[in-house]
Amino acid sequence: MARDGDAASLAAYVDAGVPVNLTNDSGDTLVMLAAYHGHADAVRVLVARGADVNRLNDRGQAPVAGAVFKGEDDVVRALVEGGADPTAGHPTAVDTARMFGREDLLGVLRSPDPAG
Repeated sequence: MARDGDAASLAAYVDAGVPVNLTNDSGDTLVMLAAYHGHADAVRVLVARGADVNRLNDRGQAPVAGAVFKGEDDVVRALVEGGADPTAGHPTAVDTARMFGREDLLGVLRSPDPAG
């Protein structure tokens, strides 16, 4: 469901008791799978249910870096809005954006300045 972007079914299953941070044998969470496959609505549904947007998989990769790598701009925005740390994992989302020349996403990935 996460890979296919079936947000409604994901919501129903999580609401029925499936752990929102369920992982596969590679440590990929539902958020990671939805993010990597470009499903912003599924990411939002999971975030709304408390998914850990910063949980790394077994290879030390963060969902937001995967979304940057795949060029999934809407997913990147959904993850950042959900509290994703652009400096988590290896490579980080910031490093990935720089590597692929995605200057447009660097602005999205910058943490808001608390000083205003």
